[in-house]
Amino acid sequence: MNCVRVELGERGYDIQIGQGLLERAGELIQPLMRGNRALVITDDRVAPLYLERVEKSLLDAGVMPMHTVLPAGERTKDFPHLEALLDAMLAAKAERGTMVVALGGGVIGDLTGFAAAILLRGVDFVQIPTTLLAQVDSSVGGKTGINTRHGKNLVGAFHQPRLVLADIGALDTLDRRQVLAGYAEVVKYGIIDDEPFFTWLEANGKAVVDGDSEARAQAVAVSCRAKARIVAADEREGGVRALLNLGHTFGHALEAETGFSDELLHGEAVAMGMIMALRLSVQLGLAPATDLERVKRHFEAVGLPTTLPAGRLWEVPRLLAHMQGDKKVRDGKVTFVMAKGIGQSFLTREVPEAELAAMLAEMAAGR
Repeated sequence: MNCVRVELGERGYDIQIGQGLLERAGELIQPLMRGNRALVITDDRVAPLYLERVEKSLLDAGVMPMHTVLPAGERTKDFPHLEALLDAMLAAKAERGTMVVALGGGVIGDLTGFAAAILLRGVDFVQIPTTLLAQVDSSVGGKTGINTRHGKNLVGAFHQPRLVLADIGALDTLDRRQVLAGYAEVVKYGIIDDEPFFTWLEANGKAVVDGDSEARAQAVAVSCRAKARIVAADEREGGVRALLNLGHTFGHALEAETGFSDELLHGEAVAMGMIMALRLSVQLGLAPATDLERVKRHFEAVGLPTTLPAGRLWEVPRLLAHMQGDKKVRDGKVTFVMAKGIGQSFLTREVPEAELAAMLAEMAAGR
């Protein structure tokens, strides 16, 4: 088992990474509890796979478990499901000493974390991420929230978990599409500021995607260390933490255009968003074209998309409008994560709209 610490003073916590953590969940969670009741929140895809194991581990540790099962999918991250979840938590007589446990992927983690942040003005919660994307990104750092018709994650709170348990074995039940969606967030860390990690992924990325447990554990550990370091330096995204949004401004616009449906998974949108960010960087003379081609070759080698899906009309004005609703807009200007090359990302709001529109038009045309 590998332990990564998120250093946030009294609110710091551990990310435990390894095999068999679902069966040890109760043992690891119980010392952090202020009571003896836990409320497990999961979805109808994850519940048949892992809910019984987690609840048994809690019982074995002397903790009384309860659970709520929500529909799977990005569309669950909305106001109606948040209200339903809060109602279920209150109906279960949740107290401030009740530990809330998010068991699932990024949707469950984000929604449950937000509910925990506002229930009784804040209760403790634990993340047990069961997807690669959640293990390397959304479960770490305390960002919680829901989507609205105005955009993705526009309503939420910073609410740090007490513990993150990343069981590598849980990734074995993911289909390849979900693994690749998570892998996009893994590659992101290399492109942001760790070219040696990107090089490692060029050699080992296929093993990560294909299910090699040692390669997966290494990828998750490196990713979590990178995110923990950035979160410790900038918890509330006032500066350097915004680099973690590489590809996300573009990706969120793509997700909004598809109605946050399974037509386009978050990681798929982020992969295309990173290609867009690099294309724009090259177009503006900031990055060498060879680095863009290197990233594209790696994406294609593992199966990540590098072009927009065919069969849909991607309208540039609509994509630009979605970007204007991004959380990082300041004084009407979108904050972009750009790159001078692999491992050399930076923030800027000085992107000419004509250049941005031209790049989007080329992508929309399939070029």
